[in-house]
Amino acid sequence: MIEYNTIREQVTLKEYGRNVQDLVATLNTIEDKEERSQKAAVLVELMKQINPAMQNTPEVEQKLWDDLHIISHFSLDIDGPFPTPNKEILDKKPEKMGYLTNEITFKHFGRNIELLVDKAITLEDAEEQEAAIIHIGKLMKTFIYSYNRDSIEDEVIYQNIRKLSKNQLDIDMKKVTAGNLFEPIRKERRNDRDNNSGMERNDRNDRNRNNRNKRTSNHKRRR
Repeated sequence: MIEYNTIREQVTLKEYGRNVQDLVATLNTIEDKEERSQKAAVLVELMKQINPAMQNTPEVEQKLWDDLHIISHFSLDIDGPFPTPNKEILDKKPEKMGYLTNEITFKHFGRNIELLVDKAITLEDAEEQEAAIIHIGKLMKTFIYSYNRDSIEDEVIYQNIRKLSKNQLDIDMKKVTAGNLFEPIRKERRNDRDNNSGMERNDRNDRNRNNRNKRTSNHKRRR
């Protein structure tokens, strides 16, 4: 008589298949515990061969023995290298991940800018704090340039820093404006590169124009 899977017991761990589950059920019929334990060790080696991607580590070894107990519905009485796992681990739900409830003041700057501002507030050395403020200002401008190519006033960046720090961070804006200190370095380099490319392109066009003029002049002389 054909026995269909639809009327058979459901496979507990599908990665090992029904044959392993049937072998585990056979282990429970062995009365001698020592023999049962030896056969269980052989079965664990078979389970390891079914999943060759598993590395031979103590963690993987314990997982295989735990899976053996899970397949047996924790009814297997054997002497294994690891303690029998608690049945409650199958019903244990992972802890909920905690989410930050406080809102970000400027979402376009993100949480990291606020963390940098908090860190800058704790700096006692005046020069270090000033350097931190300049670095934060550069980052803020970089974020703005990523979605808005229009220039933004340094005063706006300064006021944002003041708001984020609850007026605890301050910097001489005359010094910032004179030295263009809030301007991102990458943008300056990009502008320099664009200017250099434009100069090279103009030089190349001039050379090509001179070559064409020479060829035209030589052609006229030959005629």
